[in-house]
Amino acid sequence: MTGLSLTHISLSHFRSHKRATLDVDARPVAIFGPNGAGKTNLIEAVSLLSPGRGLRRAGVAEISRRPESLGWKVSAAITTARQVVEVTTGAETGHSRTVRIDDKAASQIALGKIARILWLVPAMDRLWIEGAEGRRRFLDRATLSFLPTHAEVVLRYEKAMRERNRLLKDMVRDAHWYSVLEAQMATAGAQINTNRAATLNRLAAAQADTATAFPTADLAMTQAEEGAPVTEEALQAAFADNRARDMAAGRTLIGPHRSDLDATFADKGINARDCSTGEQKALLISLILANGRALAADTGAPPILLLDEVAAHLDADRRAALYDEICALGAQAWMTGTGPELFAELGNRAQYAEVTESDGVSSIEKRNAP
Repeated sequence: MTGLSLTHISLSHFRSHKRATLDVDARPVAIFGPNGAGKTNLIEAVSLLSPGRGLRRAGVAEISRRPESLGWKVSAAITTARQVVEVTTGAETGHSRTVRIDDKAASQIALGKIARILWLVPAMDRLWIEGAEGRRRFLDRATLSFLPTHAEVVLRYEKAMRERNRLLKDMVRDAHWYSVLEAQMATAGAQINTNRAATLNRLAAAQADTATAFPTADLAMTQAEEGAPVTEEALQAAFADNRARDMAAGRTLIGPHRSDLDATFADKGINARDCSTGEQKALLISLILANGRALAADTGAPPILLLDEVAAHLDADRRAALYDEICALGAQAWMTGTGPELFAELGNRAQYAEVTESDGVSSIEKRNAP
């Protein structure tokens, strides 16, 4: 299997990192240091080498060390099966984020065609017990990893829906204005539903085909209302039929933006929201690993994984199992933890970097295996 890895990254005025450079090989990267040192900031920078707002969903002005006077920049070398690609992304003060690929201007969506990047961060630990928006985002990130064009489809749907919602709030009643937007929403919405369903099928197959130390999750899409439409024709008819109700609410009440992701701990038959905190975390890890295995089968290379504080709530046996599965997958996983002892089971299968902080500025140093 050919690899996918990040071999060089440099940060300029990125959160606590004034200037930082790290060169690595294709092995997992274990990053350790005290809380607040800047470990998560480093892997957030890696996450911005994929489409979207990264693992913290931060605005461009939040990222710069001194947003009032400085912009920020992330530069990286990504090794794929065919070539080494130079990627730069960043933002000048007061400007939008830009992307350059091999020194040519590009869109964020183009990033998804170069490197598949998946992440698991502590904020996701409550995924199964909080609102549906986070679960939709989780599924759409997985879908984007299989289908990079999914981002464009979602953007088309959301743009048309925003315009429709504006008409609803303004109490516009002219059917012509709605019909054009609803046709756009129906086409994009049906494709979103198709893409999500294909992703659930891939994740189910990847879980069924591999023995793993982590629990299998049965996944299903659910709708905000029973019998909600999913096909293009049904969506367009529903949007038209629901105009009066939507106008009263001031927003669109039906469509893929109202879907939810349902997960069940398969062996126990328990819904994920009713599982223990440890079981919920294990289900998330299992799904990230399944996503990675499916991508490796589909593209010939596993994705880059970003696992923030993933070992903090795992015992030694479960940590060892996780590391074994990552290494068997062949993925370059960027993992953070407070101390090198959390990665002892990896040994020389990984490379190590220590992040320290002094006077509000982070530093990164390569270290030997513990």
